[in-house]
Amino acid sequence: TAARTLTLPASPSVGNEVTIFDASGLAGTNNITISSNSGKINGAVQDLIIDTNGAVAILTYTGSTYGWAVN
Repeated sequence: TAARTLTLPASPSVGNEVTIFDASGLAGTNNITISSNSGKINGAVQDLIIDTNGAVAILTYTGSTYGWAVN
């Protein structure tokens, strides 16, 4: 019923995975922001916003060069 912000781990290990699922089906209205915690997501220091109802995002940590890869 409200927008959410989730923060990725500050010191992940290569191979760590995080799965985010919009179980309420309301991310289109109440976006889910994945905070990079000053790390990289898909090679850039940026946050990821989930704005599609029912979306699933799987993030896998690949190392400091590319950071979290979104699958």
